[in-house]
Order: sequence, then structure tokens, then C-alpha cells
Amino acid sequence: MLHSTAVTDTSDSGGSGRWVELENAARGAILHLSGEWRLASLTAIQHALRAVPNSDPVVSVEGGALTALDTAGALSLLRHLRSLAIDPATVDFAGFAPAHRRVIEVVMDNSLSDATSDPRVHRRNAIAALGVQTESLGRLMAGHLNFFGYVAAGFARMIMHPRNLRLHELAAQFKQVGISAIPVVSLVTFLIGVVFAYLLGLQAERYGASIFVVDGVAIGMAREFSPILVAVIIAGRSGAAFTAQLGTMKLTEETDAIRALGLSPMDVLVLPRVIALVVALPLLVFVGDVMSNLGAMAMAVATLDLTASSYIERLSLALTTRHLAVGLWKAPVFALFISVIGIRMGMSVNRDTRAIGINTTSTVVQGIVSVILLDALFAVILQELDI
Repeated sequence: MLHSTAVTDTSDSGGSGRWVELENAARGAILHLSGEWRLASLTAIQHALRAVPNSDPVVSVEGGALTALDTAGALSLLRHLRSLAIDPATVDFAGFAPAHRRVIEVVMDNSLSDATSDPRVHRRNAIAALGVQTESLGRLMAGHLNFFGYVAAGFARMIMHPRNLRLHELAAQFKQVGISAIPVVSLVTFLIGVVFAYLLGLQAERYGASIFVVDGVAIGMAREFSPILVAVIIAGRSGAAFTAQLGTMKLTEETDAIRALGLSPMDVLVLPRVIALVVALPLLVFVGDVMSNLGAMAMAVATLDLTASSYIERLSLALTTRHLAVGLWKAPVFALFISVIGIRMGMSVNRDTRAIGINTTSTVVQGIVSVILLDALFAVILQELDI
């Protein structure tokens, strides 16, 4: 003996009739579907499915009366079966038109498990996260070291074959990283000189030692602040530009085109940028030394009752060649690390636009951190050498 329960959609404004009918048979429950199971009627369909009374486990779904079926309707049916703890793969889908059966199969294969299962989030504890970050840092440093050796080999080949150096590209890069950076370097170091002189002057005036502000500004800017400030500016400006330019070239396969022409990316892209930055950064540091002292002199004249001539006279006594040379010798080392990091991060960009932004940001962070660490190393070495 079998009986059926019809569930009629009373909220459907189109009056499309019954959506689902439940039939309890000896072998289990059978769902009879009818009407248009489409996205436009999804709310009414879900309401009808929820209204189906609990019965024996559903063993079959009859779709001969369906007039239309899309993926939204199929997904609602499969979710309903799963909510009843029934695996849709064990249900017999009978009477469906071939097109409707195909929709059921596609949704079952591609959407059901993702739509109904809860995503599992794998959380690492603090020790595991530290280990992952340490391993990532180790791979990054190994990659930089390997690329540094690659650049050193390129320099050796260039020394043996000077004609391989692309002078036109070198001049273009020197203009970009050197000449074009003069305005921003001048402005920043001038303002830092103003601030430095003002802060030192506030303390020196209490003891009537305003003239020693010149010593503090001149030595401090020449040995420490000017090299660091200029290197940080260049890391954010030129280092990031190297990564963005080379990453874009790799993304558009320009680097592959260079190799296809029989040219070396080392000669065309890498060495001109490294040489230009190594040459330009000491010059920019010198510009920073000059501009910072001009800013300090302007502040001293305005607030410390010093004249320009007295400032210059004291500057010639306080700023010896040794102090000036320390800052200028730091600059090429900073430039080498900034350029190698920027170029390597650009050359290692994956073939998607998102990687360009990620690597560019990473270049700026790595460049600034490397400059600070190198300056600390220089401070220790110069202290030990009493320089």
C-alpha cells in the first residue's frame, strides 16, 4: 500500500501549481518534481521543499513532469537531500529529460561538495608559524645570495669584454635614478637639516654653545643621517621602480624576447641598473650633505644669532675629510644591496599582475631593512677601527 502527499506552493504569484510531491512506497520515499525549477522561482521551490513532511529515506527522484531545470533549482534539490542525511549519489534520478539529467550531474560533480561542506581552516600554532616564516626567510636570503653571485659573474664578464656594456641604457638609468632624484633628495635633506639644527640649538643655547650646533649637524649628517636618508629614499623610489619595471617586462614576455634576440638580460637589464645606482648614490649623498648644511645654516642664522660666514668657518673646521668619506663610502654598499634586491624581486615575479604589487612592496621593505642593518654593521666596524 502506498500513499502520496502533495506540497503546493501557495506563495507563487504565477500560480504554477505543485513543485514537489512525496510518495511513500515499499522500497522508500519518492519525490516527484514538476513545474519550472529555475532561479526566478527559487524561493517558492525552497519553501516547498521545507514543507515536505519527514518520511522514509528518499530513494528516488522522479523528474518526468519537469518543464525546466537550471543549476539553481538542481542545487536546491541536492542540498535538500543532503540536509536529510542522504547522499545524492545513492538516489535514483528517474524520468529526467537528458538536458535536465545533465544539469543534475554537473551540479553534483562540481558544486555540491563545495556548497554544502564547511571549509576547513588549518591554523598553525605560534611555533609552526615561526618555523614557516624562518624557512621562507631562509629561501629568500638564499635566492638573494645566488642572484648576487649571478651579478658578480656578470661584472667579471663585463670587465673581460667591456664592449658588452650598454652605454645608452646605462645613461638612461643614471638619469632616472640619479638626476631625477636630486629634487626630492634636496628637499628632504634640507628640511632634516633645519629640524636637526633647531633641536640641537634648543639645547646648546642653554649653555651658550650655539656654535657647536654646526659640529653636530655637519658630522651627524655626513656620517649617518644623509647616507641613511638618501638610501631609504632611493630604496622606495628606484628599488621599487626596478621591481615594477622588470616584473612588467617579465609579465609581457619582453625578457623572453631579449633572449630570443640572442641578447643577455644581464647585459641589457641588470648591469646598467646596478652600475647606475652604485655611481649615483654617493653623488646624491653628497647633495644631501650640502643641502642639510644649507638648511641648518638657515635655521642657525634665523634663531641662533649666527652669521652665514661664522657657520661656514666653523663648518670647515668641524667637517673633516674623514667624516665626509665615511658617509660617501657607505653609499655604494647601500646602492649595491638596494639594486640587487630590487632587480632580483622583479626578475622573480610570477606571471600575474598581483605578484608585481606584492614584490614591489617587499622590495621597499627589504631595501630599508637592509640599509639599517648595513649601517649598524658599519657603526660597529668603524668603532672597532676607531674611524
